[in-house]
Amino acid sequence: MDRDKLGRAPNYTKACIVMFGVNITWILLFLFAIWGLVAAVFLGLAVNRWVDWLAYRKRLEEERWALPPKG
Repeated sequence: MDRDKLGRAPNYTKACIVMFGVNITWILLFLFAIWGLVAAVFLGLAVNRWVDWLAYRKRLEEERWALPPKG
């Protein structure tokens, strides 16, 4: 029966962050090569806004599920 037990899944968080950086870099370089700096800057700003929105949503959820202070 021990051979049927599942182990822990590996943590791929760092690999995901690194690959996101690699992918966004080549996409921005491609846009810069095709349409110039303006398109690359607009995409960078859009991604920045999206990441800020995700951080805001995460903060709201953490506040929602936080325990009230004792006292």
